[in-house]
Amino acid sequence: MPTGPVVVAFDGSPAALRALQEAAELLAPRPGLVVVVWEAGVAYDFASIPSASLDLPPAQFDLRPAAELDEALAADAREMARRGAAIATSLGMPADGLAVADVMTVGDTLVRLAGEVDAAAVVVGRHGHSALRDVLLGSTANHVMRNAPCPVVVGRQAGKDG
Repeated sequence: MPTGPVVVAFDGSPAALRALQEAAELLAPRPGLVVVVWEAGVAYDFASIPSASLDLPPAQFDLRPAAELDEALAADAREMARRGAAIATSLGMPADGLAVADVMTVGDTLVRLAGEVDAAAVVVGRHGHSALRDVLLGSTANHVMRNAPCPVVVGRQAGKDG
């Protein structure tokens, strides 16, 4: 039997908030770990120009603004995780918040983290994507359901009553 917390994926969306609320109703007082996955390094992508493909000399960039933006994104993720943990705690699920840099996909990151913390369950929200969009773009919830080392709870779509 897993001894770790319930890992709750949280991005601040209505779907994530609803999943967090449902997780607390269903799984409290088991402790939670509210996880915000953010894409590290995205600011650097905007700071480079593919000059090599244009046969131009390498461009010189001041990467300080990109580093500052990257740190601001990390700080925002930490604050969102803190807020999510506070919401979970107010709903009876004592929780910590964790911001994790995404080095693969959000789904892969959640699955990896669930294994690392010996998660009792992973909770994800359903954003209501169409079946075609899920096939073409993939679905974090579907990926986590197929690959998590523990049970997965998928919250109902925000705005749906049942």
